Amino acid sequence: MRVFLIGPMGSGKTAVGRAVARLLNLDFIDTDAEIEERTGVDIPFIFEKEGEAGFRVREAEVVAELSLRPDVLLATGGGAILSATSRELLAERGFVVYLEASIDRQLERTRTGRHRPLLNTEDPRAKLEEIMQLRETLYLSIAQLVVSTDGRRVPAVADVIVSAVQAHQATLT
Repeated sequence: MRVFLIGPMGSGKTAVGRAVARLLNLDFIDTDAEIEERTGVDIPFIFEKEGEAGFRVREAEVVAELSLRPDVLLATGGGAILSATSRELLAERGFVVYLEASIDRQLERTRTGRHRPLLNTEDPRAKLEEIMQLRETLYLSIAQLVVSTDGRRVPAVADVIVSAVQAHQATLT
């Protein structure tokens, strides 16, 4: 079984992903953490040295490789769906869940972190709005399930996903 979480930064992919992976007995992998482990540097450093384009190449490679693993829950970076190939692979290889979060919620959850290079700007709200305008259609194009995380605790979101994944698995047998 493969479950892939997509959605914007601050939507809860890592926290929800860990909970769902535990409940479904899947290996949990966060693509951003995997990239940092493989390169030995953090995401902001990669952005600084290689730009967003260089980071996206690394991200697409990690998605292509890790989406083949059996029994995995993959929490992707918010921009992983920018690659048409990554979208295709995620849609073909597993159950895709779009974690939806309002701009207000994204701002609230990302305001303290310094590890989000796209938000190192004068107006983070405007940047998040711009990002969502570009990405929301892409998220929706491959999602088999859309779950809003606004005002919901991780266990409640995880339960919705687990139920949907189990129902999906039941239709395959």
